[in-house]
Amino acid sequence: MFLGGFKSDMTGSKAVALEAFAKARGQAFLRFDYAGHGASGGTFTDGCIGDWAKDAIALLDAQTEGPQILVGSSMGGWLMLLTALARPDRVAGLVGIAAAPDFTEDLMWETFSHEVRETILRDGSYAEPSAYSDDPYIITRKLIEDGREHLLLRDPIQLHCPVRLLHGMRDPDVPWQVSVRLAEALETEDVRLSLVKDGDHRLSREQDLALLRATVGELLDG
Repeated sequence: MFLGGFKSDMTGSKAVALEAFAKARGQAFLRFDYAGHGASGGTFTDGCIGDWAKDAIALLDAQTEGPQILVGSSMGGWLMLLTALARPDRVAGLVGIAAAPDFTEDLMWETFSHEVRETILRDGSYAEPSAYSDDPYIITRKLIEDGREHLLLRDPIQLHCPVRLLHGMRDPDVPWQVSVRLAEALETEDVRLSLVKDGDHRLSREQDLALLRATVGELLDG
């Protein structure tokens, strides 16, 4: 089951590559769009971490059977963890790609200037320029405040399944040290972190996709 990133959709290269990989192995595979993303209905700015986590949990319940490997990219890495915590008996393993738990607080609110914070508090939103689209990211007060209800890195994360983390060391959006913090916070001892020295945030080059396929395959075979 693939969980995409903030304002991304299920047609991205990693989701499509993993689907082809799963089909070739005869494995079931699920990719989807959260509400307000891609082909799904709803308005992006109405959503928040809790809403999108509920989407993922609902689809895990309704569209899958048996133990699942969850693969989460960026924000999807946070939602992957929340889904696993909600349904620990349904999760056989986790793969994070530039996983970004707590990003609304640590990588947004804590880095925003006083002026940007005041704008969000006063107006309810702020338009953040995006390096990946002509359209800015609209950061809402709801997103920030709801994110605080789902922070994970402040305490031990009570998951005990195998976890594999992939992170590019040239990621300009989510520092690779976030994955180190995540590895330390997870209670499971079965954690491996693979750092790609020349890798960016997306990790969608062919060599990155090969690493992803190998990582998921190793968990499936295990």
